[in-house]
Amino acid sequence: MSRPEGEGTSRIGSGRRRLGVVVGAVVLVGAGGWFAGTQVQSPADAAAAHTAPKAGPVTVAVVRQSLTASVVATGSVEFASPRPLSLAGPVGTGTSASTDGDGTEQRVTKAPVAGTKIKEGDVLMTVNGRPVFALGGSVPMYRALGPGSSGDDVTQLQKALRRLGFDPGSISGTYGQGTAGAVAAWYKSKGYDAQEPSPSDQQQLGSLEQAVSAAQEALLTTNSASPSTGSASPSPQSSTDQQVHEIQVKSAQKALDLANDALSGFKASYGTKVPAGEVVFLPKLPARLDKVSVKTGDAPSGQIGTVTSSDVVVQAAVPGTDAQLLRHGMTAQLTTADGKSATGTVDVVADGSGSGSDSSSGADSSATAPSATGETDSAAGSDSTAAVQVRITVPEPGPLAGEAGAAVKVTIKVGASDGKVLTVPMAAIHTSSDGLARVQVAHGDTVTDVHVTVGLSAAGIVEVEPAGGTLTAGERVVVGE
Repeated sequence: MSRPEGEGTSRIGSGRRRLGVVVGAVVLVGAGGWFAGTQVQSPADAAAAHTAPKAGPVTVAVVRQSLTASVVATGSVEFASPRPLSLAGPVGTGTSASTDGDGTEQRVTKAPVAGTKIKEGDVLMTVNGRPVFALGGSVPMYRALGPGSSGDDVTQLQKALRRLGFDPGSISGTYGQGTAGAVAAWYKSKGYDAQEPSPSDQQQLGSLEQAVSAAQEALLTTNSASPSTGSASPSPQSSTDQQVHEIQVKSAQKALDLANDALSGFKASYGTKVPAGEVVFLPKLPARLDKVSVKTGDAPSGQIGTVTSSDVVVQAAVPGTDAQLLRHGMTAQLTTADGKSATGTVDVVADGSGSGSDSSSGADSSATAPSATGETDSAAGSDSTAAVQVRITVPEPGPLAGEAGAAVKVTIKVGASDGKVLTVPMAAIHTSSDGLARVQVAHGDTVTDVHVTVGLSAAGIVEVEPAGGTLTAGERVVVGE
């Protein structure tokens, strides 16, 4: 049976299309299998793929450069020689008082002012309207000074009076009438009355003078009552009367002597005085009243403030190993946060016992050379973390004069290389078993030890000089793995 021509052709085309689809599907499946096969790894393959490459040494280049070593710290601006200020006793009353002031409560009537510059002879404050003067002297005021007093405190009072232009006479250390007159004139020049004898003192002086007069009169009366013998051979009665009379005369004379001694002793301390609370001796003037602890109306007991010299200093704390590099007389650059600067001088470096060292030995750059381990020889065995106090004097404070309490950056140059030298990081220095310093020089995959002599160090960089082998700028040294 024959088919129509068109029908056979259609069936053949349909079969071919089905075959193409099947082949295409097989190809796609095969490609997917190949792709999956390339993406799937065994555990061993995965571990191998994630293994880090073999680590090599960390190296840095050797550099030829000038090297300057400095100690850098933070300090604070202060005034030098702080010392507590207090009164040695009560103030007096002056000539206008009607009583001697005993039992009178002491009150501050004009308080001291912080920041005041104190010159010799200045009035620091007033108590009960009486002045408290500042005078120069190393012996502190500890008692009232007046006629009859003697000692080093009297000597420095006499010297101060002379410096102020009030001549006390000889500088003898004994308070006499010349000193009393100078004190009275000095007080007068300041608008105050010196402490003259009180009414009770005047009354006692009068009583003592009357006692002397009475004793003199008694002696005269006794002498005028002398018995008369009346004959060449006195009777026993007359002899007894004579003996009694002699005893009476001796007694009257003794009474007069005692009265004179009492009057002389009192007069020796009678006159113009300086009460214990009216003078404060300060070792160095001019000075600066730094802090004040009292105000008007307070009782001036205990500490009334703190006084300093007018000199500016900077106090800084540096680690112990850095402090070993510092020497008395080194120059320090001081810089405030807002850029103000001044130059100071290292004055005191506290030692391990807490006391100050002001050795005047000069600093040599070799003194700053670290050992093979990077420590200075002088610091070996010390606690490098322990802070050491350093005091820096500032002869010409300039802008720092008004910066009390401000923080400053302190930079102290402790050494410098002689021109350009080979340098490596401190981490590149190693110590051999023989105790010698060495660096490891990397040439590709090869590392070679080169023994070196270390020199100046600064900011983690150290000067080196080859002691065996060669070392040149640009070569790379090992600082880690």
